[in-house]
Amino acid sequence: MNTTLPAKHVFPALQQKIKGHNLIWLDSASTTLKPQPVIDAVYQYYAQCSANVHRSVHTPGEEATAAYEGSRETARQFLHAKSTTEIIFTAGTTDGINLLATSLSRGMLQAGDAILITQLEHHANIVPWQMLRDHHGIELRVAPISDKGDIDLEAFQAMLTPNVKLVAFSALSNAIGTVLPIKEMIQMAHRIGAWTLIDAAQAVATMPMDVQELDCDFLVCSGHKMFGPTGIGILYGRETLLEKLPPARTGGDMIKSVTFEKTTFNDLPAKFEAGTPNIAGAIGLAAAINFLATVPFHDIQKHESALVASAQEKLAEIPGLRFIGTPRQQMAIVSFLIDNVHPHDAGSLFDDDGIAIRAGHHCAQPLMQHFQVPATIRLSFSLYNEENDIIKVVDSMKRIIEVFA
Repeated sequence: MNTTLPAKHVFPALQQKIKGHNLIWLDSASTTLKPQPVIDAVYQYYAQCSANVHRSVHTPGEEATAAYEGSRETARQFLHAKSTTEIIFTAGTTDGINLLATSLSRGMLQAGDAILITQLEHHANIVPWQMLRDHHGIELRVAPISDKGDIDLEAFQAMLTPNVKLVAFSALSNAIGTVLPIKEMIQMAHRIGAWTLIDAAQAVATMPMDVQELDCDFLVCSGHKMFGPTGIGILYGRETLLEKLPPARTGGDMIKSVTFEKTTFNDLPAKFEAGTPNIAGAIGLAAAINFLATVPFHDIQKHESALVASAQEKLAEIPGLRFIGTPRQQMAIVSFLIDNVHPHDAGSLFDDDGIAIRAGHHCAQPLMQHFQVPATIRLSFSLYNEENDIIKVVDSMKRIIEVFA
């Protein structure tokens, strides 16, 4: 076992039993388990401070503000942004995309402009752009994928006409684990002057995201998919673009002055953070980033790649099983179906053995339609999984098949 990986006891959730079995968590693509340092950081804020930020002169308020803004600096370092002004705290990836879509709809995009996405996208990177299409006359284009689940780069490039203003795509598919060539796609988009948005929700705990090296214009991610709390995320935006964008939400803290006649908006990043933020979430997110920093990404990728390869090898021996999505480069996720077994039934029976998997369309219904299936069984791995988890999945699956024989 790789000694750089954290011990299982660091994750309290893994100490519980489900229906008499030790929990095996294979649903990290939905949400990762939380290590003790993250839990402690959130608890400490609520237990010892619990003050609001940016508004107080008392000591707890100043301490809360220092911790909150310190978390922004931690996030900046994690994504390698130039400045903390480029780090906007959100409620998560979905919220970040919606925030950007709302802001762009306020005069930044015009009828006839186009947005390009891919068939691999999560609903969060589809529905907001459909809203702009339906209400503002924006054209929405979808780059196709192959039967294996790889992006068709030739078709993608052909769709990059001069009226494309934004190209938005995932770094890693949450449904089938496709790793997209995001740097190459960013370069293609920039050649025609389009902005780029990277949905890094699934990738951020698996591979490094250096926004300057990638040269992306925007990037979104969620804390809960990188061992942090739910309800917190990051929208990175290139400072020159964020300065031009109008705020998406209004209220306290995003203003400099307000009269009944006029409001002057605050500087970045406050311009995009209206109201009391998720202070505990931001502090917990910083703790998660610090936790991730203890394990080299190279080791995480090596570990997860080995688990994917092992799962594919062992599952391939099971009669009636077929994989959904076999891209050239696949990370952390394996999706499949079993003949005569509905994914939801399989999920319930796995649970009887203490194994948590995901069964469904994974908020990627257009992708399921591409593969002509309603849903899949998805195993998603993280740094707390091990080879024995796969062995138990195979044993459980044999029992499931017997139930439906």
